[in-house]
Amino acid sequence: MTAASLRAQNPAPAPAAPAPGENVVKADPVPADLGASAKAAVEKLCTEVVAGRYQIAIDRMYPQWKERMAKRAGGMENLNAQLAQAPILLQKNGVTLLSSKPEGAPQIFQVAPGKRIEKVGGSDVAVMGYTKWLVIVPTVTRFKISKTGASTMAESTSFQVAVSDKGKYDWTFIDGSSATLADLRSLFFSLPVDLQLPKIGGGEIGGERK
Repeated sequence: MTAASLRAQNPAPAPAAPAPGENVVKADPVPADLGASAKAAVEKLCTEVVAGRYQIAIDRMYPQWKERMAKRAGGMENLNAQLAQAPILLQKNGVTLLSSKPEGAPQIFQVAPGKRIEKVGGSDVAVMGYTKWLVIVPTVTRFKISKTGASTMAESTSFQVAVSDKGKYDWTFIDGSSATLADLRSLFFSLPVDLQLPKIGGGEIGGERK
């Protein structure tokens, strides 16, 4: 009799089920106004950027992502310098931002598992729960490209990732154009395995989308 057949006849015992509350992360009901709050915050961010106030993109960046972006840029000073170059590069390439706004349904997730205290039967009990809301908000940006006296209208699709601690609607952001799915998973490992991010693309209005 082979070792494989012995294992088939005598399978290993199933692992013991966890005790009640053990290794179980508690999800909360999604507040009815959560998606609208995140979309409004993204719209405000987009409006500020279109108005030329680019510093808000760093000021309201998700802190851990800001640290990572600064490291990639060689320090926060370099990251700020890159941001300062953004309007100059747009002007050099004849690009004028016209509008940027949320468009489409947001995707809402609970992330960042951690212990928290809840009242159970009048007693304080430590439970595992998600500590942050993460909302993926699709965006559409329209701009004009002027070259040699002619101009064309174009638009691009992208998304913002809005993150807030639970109990607050204090949103910080990750720009979808600068973050991959792997980047997001490295920050928020509890995201669904089948997560599909909004498409990033664009093209001339009335022309073929890429």
